[in-house]
Amino acid sequence: MRKVLFVCLGNICRSPMAEMILKELVRERKLEFEYEIASRGISREEEGNDIYFLAKRKLYQEEIPVEPHQAHQITQRDIDSFDDILVMENSHKKAILRNYRVEYPEKVQRLLDTDISDPWYSGDFDTVFEQLYEGCLKYLEKRL
Repeated sequence: MRKVLFVCLGNICRSPMAEMILKELVRERKLEFEYEIASRGISREEEGNDIYFLAKRKLYQEEIPVEPHQAHQITQRDIDSFDDILVMENSHKKAILRNYRVEYPEKVQRLLDTDISDPWYSGDFDTVFEQLYEGCLKYLEKRL
């Protein structure tokens, strides 16, 4: 089983959106028993909160099922147990490599070659959804 973890700042917008998108792409391909998919945040400031309502609304608009979610900060246990840690920004990658013991640093990668801006600040959930969907498709294509 391949274990995939998405990471953003607070775990209420980008990373849970990516989690739900990849879960749907995996379901469509009938691969759900081959993947474990989750998300976390670099920060603890949103700990316990649900997906931000505008992020959730965008997922519903795109007919992506939304599972129950509570924001959590990434832990050393996550670092040790996940095969792929896909971050939204290069700053997230740097924070993980600086603050945690990462035995295989190459498993921490950006989802796309470019940073995915935080829609909490920009309000642009449409562009972020497109970027996340593209990144999840590319990730899955590499694995198939």
